[in-house]
Amino acid sequence: MPSVVADSSVLIHLAAIGRLSLLRDFYEKIWIPPAVWKEVVEEGYGRPGAREVEVAFYRGWIEVVAPANQPLVELLKRDLDAGEAEVIALGLEREDSLILLDESEGRRAAERYGLRKTGTIGILMRAKREGKISSLQAELDALRRQMFRIDEQLYEQVLRVMGEGESG
Repeated sequence: MPSVVADSSVLIHLAAIGRLSLLRDFYEKIWIPPAVWKEVVEEGYGRPGAREVEVAFYRGWIEVVAPANQPLVELLKRDLDAGEAEVIALGLEREDSLILLDESEGRRAAERYGLRKTGTIGILMRAKREGKISSLQAELDALRRQMFRIDEQLYEQVLRVMGEGESG
């Protein structure tokens, strides 16, 4: 089973629509670096994701793990926020990693390092394929109401691919 390392955005967005448990359904354990814990649980106190991630931590399916390669983290922080930098560094340290992140810059950096990645939309697409949600459109619309930015063309393409679009 791959190591799964999550950035803040995926945790926050899934929690905001009541779907953080999908990560537990799909992966045995999720690793988050300290910067992600700080952003979601400490700085995000009272906001979507904070309580849910804390509960998942105490239940043992989310674990806080610091990347060992701090020089790499510092290098990555030139272009990325601390959470994204730590996620990529930790992903590189774990064999066969899957990185969960949404932001474009972080995704491009993950690609440069050859890391496998998915994000909130990818998780929801998998949930639809596996019958864990009945309507991808309903979930994407719920995300949009929570200020999740998704390009209209991508929104329509994802729905079409999953059989929920106008021609699907």
